[in-house]
Amino acid sequence: MLVVAVLLGILALALAWPVPVALAGAAWPAHSPGVALALWQAIAVAGGVSMIGSLLLFGAAPAGSLFGAWTALAPAMFTGPLPAGFGVVHLAALTLAAGLAVHLALNLAVTAVRAERERRRQHQLVALLGDPIPGEPRTRVLAHPVPLAYCVPGIRTATVLTDGLVETLRADELAAVIAHERTHLDQLHHLVLLAFRAWHSALPWFPIANRAERAVAQLTEMLADDGARHATGDDSVRRAIIQVGSAGEPGAYADAGGVSPDLAMLEARLARLAPSTAQHTQNPPRV
Repeated sequence: MLVVAVLLGILALALAWPVPVALAGAAWPAHSPGVALALWQAIAVAGGVSMIGSLLLFGAAPAGSLFGAWTALAPAMFTGPLPAGFGVVHLAALTLAAGLAVHLALNLAVTAVRAERERRRQHQLVALLGDPIPGEPRTRVLAHPVPLAYCVPGIRTATVLTDGLVETLRADELAAVIAHERTHLDQLHHLVLLAFRAWHSALPWFPIANRAERAVAQLTEMLADDGARHATGDDSVRRAIIQVGSAGEPGAYADAGGVSPDLAMLEARLARLAPSTAQHTQNPPRV
């Protein structure tokens, strides 16, 4: 068991730093955002499982198995002393593994509950203050001069635009924005972002957690752009992005409490739409 524990520990260390750092700095994710997003999820899950598994196996090593360790240690919790072969270091490893698992699970649950509450509040506000767009189901327009667009996921979904956005964009550009937001909803990007936001919240001191959340946010934006490209074409998407800029989508969702799109993400999105678009990023987008 010690050999397996060591191997899992090495894997956990690799997935905690060099592997995600290399992925975050790679150029290919922009060409295959779906594959890169799946890889980020695999890294997060495998990293957490290997870290907890390494601690569990090391702590249970004197008994030869997790079940054997439970059988030997459970009575000692109340009667003592520690069974032969077990030391403080083994108990510390088992306690740390259990504590880390509970900490991650609780942060995920709390993040999900808060997001659901905010989504419900947003749905109520949008239903009260927004006006429907004829021919565009589940789309509402708010009276606000700043061009903004976002979506509210859940059992009921809503795509929210502002008057400023509708007045700023041409018909094909507006269609591209709506398709972008609906791709977010159809592909359930809010669930992926929620998981990485919870990871970052659980381990705020862990540098790679912030990098992972940012990378995943950028990939979901690229995937949403691809959905819009299929619906309206590259040129409409590119012009819509340039017109609205990074301030036009304050987080992909109304419940987004983490990373919001910025100029760097905007440049990355434009660069993959057409090589010539790089020149547009030299000047701040109009908002």
